[in-house]
Amino acid sequence: MNKINFTPKEILQKEFKQKMRGYDPNDVDSFLDEVIKDYESFQKNIQEQDQQIDQLDSENKQLKSRVAALTNELANKADYVKPEQSVETTSAPQPKPVENDTNNNVTNMDVLRRLSNLERKVFGENTNN
Repeated sequence: MNKINFTPKEILQKEFKQKMRGYDPNDVDSFLDEVIKDYESFQKNIQEQDQQIDQLDSENKQLKSRVAALTNELANKADYVKPEQSVETTSAPQPKPVENDTNNNVTNMDVLRRLSNLERKVFGENTNN
């Protein structure tokens, strides 16, 4: 940000030389009073925004550290699950992935449909329990 040349106090204390044909001192003073009010508003806004930036930076750092911690935790948990520990699957053929129109993502409905079909094949058609 550019350097601010005057503070409201400096504007208030500014003295102008008087000449015979100069500006009306009352007009200059009233104008400077309005400029001072603007400067005070600008300074207040800047301070509030600086506080907001500091708060957001702090929150951002906290969230980054939480993400790092969770990433490490997930990596550690993934290390505990070895391929030998995985559940054995039967030699039954695996169903083909259901193709979706939305970027080939499997939705919950697809999973439920597959599960229902599997239950019917394993337990029979009359499983209403």
